Amino acid sequence: MNQTTQILIVMISYLTLLILWGVYQGRRVKTHTDYAIAGRSLPGWVAALSERATGESSWALLGLPGLAYASGLTGIWTAIGCVAGIVTAWGALAWRLRDEAERYQVTTFTDYLAKRHGELGKWIRVVASLTIVFFFFFYVGAQFLGGGKTLHALFKIKPETGMLITAAIIVPYTVYGGFRSVVYTDVVQAIVMITTLVVGPVVGMIYIHHHPGLFASSIPEALTKAGPKFSSITGAVTGFSLGALLMGGFSWFFGYLGGQPQLSMRFMAIRDPRQAKKARNVGVLWTLFAYLGALTIGWIGLAIFGPDGLQDQESVMPTVILKIFPPALAAVLVTGAIAAMISTADSLLILSATELSENLLNKGKNGTKQGHSLMRSRIVTALLAVIALVLAYLSPSNLIYTLVGYVWAGIGGPFSIVILFTLFWKRFHGRAALLTIITGLIFTIVWAGSGLEEVVTARITSFVASAIIAVAATLLIPKAKQISGK
Repeated sequence: MNQTTQILIVMISYLTLLILWGVYQGRRVKTHTDYAIAGRSLPGWVAALSERATGESSWALLGLPGLAYASGLTGIWTAIGCVAGIVTAWGALAWRLRDEAERYQVTTFTDYLAKRHGELGKWIRVVASLTIVFFFFFYVGAQFLGGGKTLHALFKIKPETGMLITAAIIVPYTVYGGFRSVVYTDVVQAIVMITTLVVGPVVGMIYIHHHPGLFASSIPEALTKAGPKFSSITGAVTGFSLGALLMGGFSWFFGYLGGQPQLSMRFMAIRDPRQAKKARNVGVLWTLFAYLGALTIGWIGLAIFGPDGLQDQESVMPTVILKIFPPALAAVLVTGAIAAMISTADSLLILSATELSENLLNKGKNGTKQGHSLMRSRIVTALLAVIALVLAYLSPSNLIYTLVGYVWAGIGGPFSIVILFTLFWKRFHGRAALLTIITGLIFTIVWAGSGLEEVVTARITSFVASAIIAVAATLLIPKAKQISGK
């Protein structure tokens, strides 16, 4: 049996079992609350693994290793920013959002903001939901792109065809089982992902040490031979360029502070405070091992292939795994890339669908029958998947890192400010929240479109601009009269 056949059999078996597992979990969905937030009854370890798998996506298994391969040690700054944000979120925000979700009986991310700022709840629902859906089209597209790249690396399938196959894997169980199916398939994927990110680097370092004739026989040697840009933690730059480099890497921190709805929903769905503590421990440990592994795989790729050995930097993970492992085992581990992509794409789809269905299409009709509500959510989910796939084909960028960074600026920065101020500043009110969201949307689009992204990343400027508007609006604009936000 040749290598391609072995890999194909393993991947088809895994993905088939994954779909069946998702459908099985979907059979337990009886109400719209089950579909949208799993009845707010998730065990801590399930919520943590689902949050981590969703948060890392094809970013951690394709984007970050690709960055490490292409830039060397400077990739550390991005990892530091992400890890700091994740640890802060689990330590300071997760349990608070869980308690708030229970207190206000919410089913979506914007449902919480609307009920918390009831004086402008209707407008917050509409504007926040539209903003989330707009940016998440690009995020889902990045996951489809990740699937296309992985299948191309494995089977030389055209990336466009691979994207279509990826969508065909994700959509059925997501449409059927909603948030519950997504969360429990995420658990499987988080395990596969962390296995890849722990086992791959260990075996990779042994491989390059025992195989002469490669670009280098160790990671330090590879970084040194590749040049100062790779071997210096500052990228061999100084002055303003160094400041921009450091800010660009650490800027990922701001998007994790409650501003990513697909992650905050995992916090909100945890069963009770005791489970929230368990979730925090699992989430932080998973993160530390995963980020160290992702960077190391990129540097191992540099040692094997050299800085100019790969046409696409973001194919380094599957290419390295195929090089150092037997075909069948490589297929299991490379499935981690597919798993990473699936775990975020399905989460983004279901969150976008519930936001659109509940906050824009339902028009506040709380008396809608559960069966009708479920059917509407499933139809919307399927339609959004089709639109996201089309946008992925039309996207001007083919780098996952770029697409994810764009969403991190437009969603992560502004919504992080809104969540932080909502939780920690009593004077913050609905008018300020609404202006902050609108500012983040417009600012990110203008900043990215003007080319200023090449000077200073919008992940920082969007966060700062949103914070300034939030503070000014809170202090200068009076709170609106209380009306129903439901």
